[in-house]
Amino acid sequence: MPIDLIVEFIIFGIVVALVFAMARVVIEYFTVRRRLGAATTAGPTSALLKDTRQDNVVLDWVEGATLNDSKERTKLRADLNAAGYEGPNAPVWFVIIRFFLAIGLPLGFMALQAISPKPWTGFGMVAAVLILCAIGFIAPRAFIDNRANARRTQLEYEFPDALDLMVVCIEAGLGLEAAFVRVGAETVGSHPLIANEINRCSQEFRAGRTRADALRAMASRTMVDAVRSFVALLIQTDSLGTSIGQTLKTYADEMREHRFLRAEEKAMRIPVLLTVPLVACILPVIIVSLLLPPVIDVMRTLVPILTGHH
Repeated sequence: MPIDLIVEFIIFGIVVALVFAMARVVIEYFTVRRRLGAATTAGPTSALLKDTRQDNVVLDWVEGATLNDSKERTKLRADLNAAGYEGPNAPVWFVIIRFFLAIGLPLGFMALQAISPKPWTGFGMVAAVLILCAIGFIAPRAFIDNRANARRTQLEYEFPDALDLMVVCIEAGLGLEAAFVRVGAETVGSHPLIANEINRCSQEFRAGRTRADALRAMASRTMVDAVRSFVALLIQTDSLGTSIGQTLKTYADEMREHRFLRAEEKAMRIPVLLTVPLVACILPVIIVSLLLPPVIDVMRTLVPILTGHH
């Protein structure tokens, strides 16, 4: 084997070893940082004591220049929270990303056309730039709405199981606050979204927030009808002084029946949904297979007559 090839193999092995060593160091560093971050935010009042605004001159200027309307800002923050982006600067970053996409996509397209051997010109160029600008402006909002709808659907799917576990905890003798803590701890692996909301609500309980306010905050964050009904039921039960265990048991039965009816409704929609592929794919094949033999016979009969060959 030539000496040069051996040297190249040795250098390659050294580079690979260094890359693996650096990757291991980086992974261990971020693992430690993540554990330290989890340890510092694990306190009962972490959700309430953390800063609701980060100091940044540029972000403050962008917020002041673009998010002047309080109603629009509040609605945008609620939509971002529903999509899972609960950071204090999430609305500002949304505006920045939307602006750069609306400007960057047309500029990138124009730059590619400038170096292209056959660039677009005239109406096609203008239409492409306008379409890309519209895509950059609409795409972030569509992404947020889609993510929020998917998150709400997942919460609707996870909530009945958490409610059944809460009923078991209440019937076992736990109070409502203790039941929230237990359910949040037990469902964090299998149902992470609803577990996060329940844990946050239990943290607000321990931080001194009233039960009604903490429950209403959870309902406004999730934007799920089942959770809103659950919160209204708990607040009404607490104000009237009735049994929480019996109330939750009845509501859990209703939720289980509602889930069964929804699954039955989806099953009933299957024949209707199958009609589309049946008409689009199978029916043309059947029509062709039925009409092709008569068409062939007609052609065999008419072609000789029309051409004068008998």
